[in-house]
Amino acid sequence: QVQLVESGGGLVQAGGSLRLSCVASGNIVSIIATGWYRQAPGKQRELVATIINGGRPNYAGSVKGRFTISRDNVKNTVFLQMNSLIPEDTAVYYCNVASYTGNYWGQGTQVTVSS
Repeated sequence: QVQLVESGGGLVQAGGSLRLSCVASGNIVSIIATGWYRQAPGKQRELVATIINGGRPNYAGSVKGRFTISRDNVKNTVFLQMNSLIPEDTAVYYCNVASYTGNYWGQGTQVTVSS
């Protein structure tokens, strides 16, 4: 089992920045990949960014060049730096971990971008 706790969401004006954090605990040695997804009202959950162990980050086209995913393996934390935010980025953001024991999700953190 892997437990995920997210933080860093909030309200920001268009053009602003936020950094999301997700701390993993539990069976973290089994983690294969980490990532961020988001779900806007009335829409399906979608991939924002992922990073596979030893691999390069992968981004959705809509956030490429604006968002950066990174990890601190010492602190078991994955970050999502979000710059140049636009109202279309408004959603609940979820941390995700894929591991040998299953697929795990955080509780979600709300990001609201005002125009």
